[in-house]
Amino acid sequence: MRTLISTAFLSLDGVVEAPGGEPGYRNSGWTVKDVEFLPEAYEIKDREQREATAMLLGRVSYESFSSVWPTLEEFAAYNAMPKYVVSTTLAEQDLVTNWSSTTLLRSLDEVAALKETEGGPIIVHGSATLNRNLSDAGLIDRYHLLVFPLLLGAGKRLFSDTDKDTRRLKLVEHEAYPNGLQKNVLDVVH
Repeated sequence: MRTLISTAFLSLDGVVEAPGGEPGYRNSGWTVKDVEFLPEAYEIKDREQREATAMLLGRVSYESFSSVWPTLEEFAAYNAMPKYVVSTTLAEQDLVTNWSSTTLLRSLDEVAALKETEGGPIIVHGSATLNRNLSDAGLIDRYHLLVFPLLLGAGKRLFSDTDKDTRRLKLVEHEAYPNGLQKNVLDVVH
């Protein structure tokens, strides 16, 4: 069974919206404009590119990333790996042709079936709505969180507010950096 890893830039109050400057959010670009850049804090992003074997995205993140990432050399490993997009609205003709193989999945059941296939870890980038749904369905196995020392208030959040039973997490890696950024790697206790 493949491991499904959610990776996110997260404010201390749980916001994940527009960390890199995506338009339409009042605090857009909060990871680059509000916290000093320390390269060592982003080591986990390089590790993810080396270890992940597929990428899972929601429609909104796919549309945003697919217009930029294929041309970025620093994402060469991500660009080469197969992509899976969970969407009920995208059609095959909506997929870009310059970003390795992309497969549409129409439901969380199809994500669960993908996890049952042979292969290495599947990484989920961005995709706030998809992340909440995957978590609520018990499909996420691990979180890679870079927590920024910011309170952003309103914005899309990583975790849903669905009333559900407690889900335990086990901290397997942690580091705090001089700029206030924290890396938390947590396994979901199944």
